[in-house]
Amino acid sequence: MLEHYKSWSHLKKRAESFLCSSLSGRITYFFTNYHEVHNVYGRAAVRLDGRELVCFSWIEQYRRERDISQFHKDNPDTGYEDIKEKLKLGWDVNCTHCESDFIAAVQALFHLSIEEALVSENYIVKILAIMDRRTGKRVLKRIKDSGDFAGYPDWVQTFYKLRFDAEGI
Repeated sequence: MLEHYKSWSHLKKRAESFLCSSLSGRITYFFTNYHEVHNVYGRAAVRLDGRELVCFSWIEQYRRERDISQFHKDNPDTGYEDIKEKLKLGWDVNCTHCESDFIAAVQALFHLSIEEALVSENYIVKILAIMDRRTGKRVLKRIKDSGDFAGYPDWVQTFYKLRFDAEGI
């Protein structure tokens, strides 16, 4: 559930204040709503030096709804939440996340300890946490040495590798 927030610029400023010094000024968060379009569609992104690394768009919400509808058609006795749980892995791998997922992850980061954020099941929270200034070099080294991040989807691994490179680890 999304919390009410004052404005995107306020949320962005707060989120970017959590960035580690090696990525501060290089990583930016982007969000927009298209108010004149039916249902106020939106788009969010994480950018490195002005280039988008990952995008979260309203289109992905429609893809998820299509996946759910198709799954339900093939498995009519399966409940909505069970369907979402079964499809979640594929959505995570393909980064089938919309702008509201990004906003929810940013807000979640504000309420989680860095330890909780790093082990979150939400990959968006994980990428925000790996770039967070509260994630120190010793923790980064431990994460890299464990190699656990290698099992994450490619789009998530990009952020781990980015932070390792930025810190010279």
